[in-house]
Amino acid sequence: MTVRPDKDATVTVSSSLLLPLEQCSVCKVNGAENDTQTTCHSSLALVPDEDVTLLFNCTEPPQSAFVIQIHRKIKCTNDTCSPATGVAQPSLFSEFIRTLVWDLSVPEKTVMSLDFPVDRLKEMTESELCQDGYQYTVTRTNTEGEVKTQTYCKNGLVAHLHIPSQATVSLQVQKGREVDSSIFTAKPIKKQSRMISVTPEPDTIVTISRNTKAKECSVCVGEGPTCNPKELVLRAARNTSVKFTCPQPQDVFSVEINREIDCTEITCSGNIVQAESSLFPDFNRTFTWDLKVPPGLSFQLDFPSPGMRQIPPSETCPDEHTYAIITYQRTGLATIGIFCPDGSITRVQVLYKGRVSLQVPRDRKLEPLDFKVTVGPEIKMLAVVKVNLPRGVSDTDFFSANYPRGFPDDDLMRWDFTVPGMHNYTVNFLNHTESLCQKKEVMVMYHKARGKVGIQKNLADPQPTHRQGSFTMTLFNCETDRTKPGLSLKFSVSVMRSGHPVLCTVNLSEDERLVLHFEKRGSDPYCEMRKDSVLQEKITVPSGTKARLSFLDCPSEDLRLTAIKTIGNLRQSLPGQECNGSVSLHVAEGDGSSIGYFCSEGIIRKIQVHSNVSITATAKDLSLIQGHFLNVSFSEEISDSIIYTVQPRLGSPALLATPNWPSGMKPYSTVSWIINLPGHLQADLLLTNISQPKCGKGHTFIKVQTLASPEEILSRREDKEAEDKLMVPESFYLNMSNCMPENGHFSVLSIVTLQETSKLLLSGILGAVGAVLLLMLIVLTVFLVLRKKKRMMVKEASSYIGKGNIFIPGDHVFPKTRSDSEPHVYASIEDTMVYSHLLREPSYVGTIQDHFQGQPVDTYRTFMALQDRVPEITETAADHEPELVPEMDEYRPFLDPSETFIPSRPRTPIDRQDSMGFMDRRMVDNELYTFKSTGDINTIRLSGADQILNPETFIDSKGEGPI
Repeated sequence: MTVRPDKDATVTVSSSLLLPLEQCSVCKVNGAENDTQTTCHSSLALVPDEDVTLLFNCTEPPQSAFVIQIHRKIKCTNDTCSPATGVAQPSLFSEFIRTLVWDLSVPEKTVMSLDFPVDRLKEMTESELCQDGYQYTVTRTNTEGEVKTQTYCKNGLVAHLHIPSQATVSLQVQKGREVDSSIFTAKPIKKQSRMISVTPEPDTIVTISRNTKAKECSVCVGEGPTCNPKELVLRAARNTSVKFTCPQPQDVFSVEINREIDCTEITCSGNIVQAESSLFPDFNRTFTWDLKVPPGLSFQLDFPSPGMRQIPPSETCPDEHTYAIITYQRTGLATIGIFCPDGSITRVQVLYKGRVSLQVPRDRKLEPLDFKVTVGPEIKMLAVVKVNLPRGVSDTDFFSANYPRGFPDDDLMRWDFTVPGMHNYTVNFLNHTESLCQKKEVMVMYHKARGKVGIQKNLADPQPTHRQGSFTMTLFNCETDRTKPGLSLKFSVSVMRSGHPVLCTVNLSEDERLVLHFEKRGSDPYCEMRKDSVLQEKITVPSGTKARLSFLDCPSEDLRLTAIKTIGNLRQSLPGQECNGSVSLHVAEGDGSSIGYFCSEGIIRKIQVHSNVSITATAKDLSLIQGHFLNVSFSEEISDSIIYTVQPRLGSPALLATPNWPSGMKPYSTVSWIINLPGHLQADLLLTNISQPKCGKGHTFIKVQTLASPEEILSRREDKEAEDKLMVPESFYLNMSNCMPENGHFSVLSIVTLQETSKLLLSGILGAVGAVLLLMLIVLTVFLVLRKKKRMMVKEASSYIGKGNIFIPGDHVFPKTRSDSEPHVYASIEDTMVYSHLLREPSYVGTIQDHFQGQPVDTYRTFMALQDRVPEITETAADHEPELVPEMDEYRPFLDPSETFIPSRPRTPIDRQDSMGFMDRRMVDNELYTFKSTGDINTIRLSGADQILNPETFIDSKGEGPI
């Protein structure tokens, strides 16, 4: 590209990428008659007012790889500036990121005024960016050599900027943005003074004070005017013109804005609230509030959450908003402390009279906090500081009043510390000086919260270490020789967790289908779960792997363990019917009503139930149950009572019965079957043994709809006749719903038979021949009758049994009652689901055993099969308990958290530390004072049928190794 810079502009093209010259460079092309020569650089300065051809060689597009900087100068005399306009060259490198820079200079004691008539500016913080792609930056140098930088965006209210003797104005324009040919106009101001118009708020005193080290400059007010070289006080809440006799008074003067808050014995006249102030924004400002309460009482300051933290006087707060609390005593002024936001100090109570101050540097946007001011209790000390120590590991510094100067003579100060539960604290004196006492002595006194017995210590004594519970610390000063250095104290309070993590090893290397999931249920954010020392919110242990787990401050009731293992599809069976060597499962709802009996191999792939379920597994050979879990998951609430997913098999008709058949479905209940058909098969659906009620409200419905189409191919009500037989060409839904019966009941038996598509076509062709059709119909009828009888003799089943009676299709006896059939008694369950209840550390066994002495502990007990006879089933205590109906909207986990693998974390008994002398010996014995290595990993095992349950471990299902 060929460009020509203006004659007063210095243009520099620079690469913004840190790439070698051979990978990214800009070349100046010098043309000749027979050849072309180039010189390449990573940064190239262009000659003003000359055409130049540039060649960009870079692996990235030049518009993204290079930036353009265009420098100009503006010089002013006492009367004019040359040039008088900050101009730009709009077409020059318009597709690049450009920075337009103007170096400004004016004579001494002269101010340059910049006017922005089109794009008025808006002041921004350093971290804020202009969204429209135009950002101004003004860098000023004051008379003391200090450099200040301020950024601006367009579309604001600032139309004029006053620039001192040395300054730089820059405008950064993003690529593709247009610029005007004139950015601003410049002119010198001959006046050697500055006029500011201010309006103080009611009940506010504004004091303007000059720095004693500053050069000569006065502040004036009134028409006279009345001038003062040192200080001016404004009390009236009216517009006032303040004149300074120097052009940059902000370099010389500071401003204090003061308010008074008076308190009675009950209330105070206001809070410490300082909105954004328009008074002297470019001056160093101090906002002060003077507070006073009746003698003997205290004024109380409550800080916004989370609180404040204390810093030494030599430091400033990161946000440049520094607070101080001062008290006025008989012995003189004393500083309670210097404070910054974001700490653990929540409240300060100060005796009688004091002041709160906030210091904000010039050109810093005011972002104050709101302090609530109330009348505090009667106190007989300098101040009381309330501290809520944070949970986890922390180390917080505190300072005595007037630090590092002397603490007030013959006075005292108290800190009230709230220590979170399950945490230890340690007090460390980091630095202190003691007074030369004439009477009494310097000491600190510790009291347990609400305790009457205290511990007295000197400053040189060892301070409390690894204690528990909230406490107070009071610092006492003696009557001192005031000519000598006084009392000062810097100390810290360290907090760390007192609990031991629960450790375990999970070994699934020999089980390729079992997966464990650990998840938090509670809202405590301080529960820490770690897998192989890595902190995680959720833990998953995949099958075939090992993991070292750690749980800190995680009570068992706040954790959920889900174990998942898939054993295949199910098929329905009859109560008491054997499953030909496979595992037999009985599934019941949470209220005890039976859903059905199933074998571990069959056509039903999934059952969805709207409430909790319980599963009982039985088998002659207990080894068949080893590890055989169902895949249980939780999803959003379903509208149907039960949903079956069915995969019929060719040559084996599938029998589907409505819940509680033949007694009828519950009123308004629904059941759905999702029947999946292979692509080359079709289904014959036969609805038989249909019993319809007389509906009082609503209607019964039988609907059939293919999965691929929203149209119903069958819709039948109790008051309308319809076909009982239907051919369905693809996978479909079969939905049935009951009404509110007036009399009678609703029940249906359905038979799904698969047919190959070619056979159906052949039967259709043969149907054209009447004689052959008749013959085939007779044969088919006989075949179906025989097939049906055989099916009902061998594979009779009910797909759903509601809370009513159990009826088996083909059974000619009355169904058993609940007490007779005992479907609620667990004859056997999967033995790997036998859990230990609340593992305990050895050091706490005694305490917890005493607590649970005599209380029953619910556990699953492994069923031991008897040889050559039917196992006896005994009645459990649960059979005599009142029946509970679960709330429909309540979430219920499949596994009760109290029966999961995770034991509760042993809690340190707080009642042992009623005395301040109690020390947590676990922390003293720990060399590094850490809780991350408290002992060997405890291996958790699953109990086998022939093992005695160990409170420390679980044995795997074979009784051989850890899980």
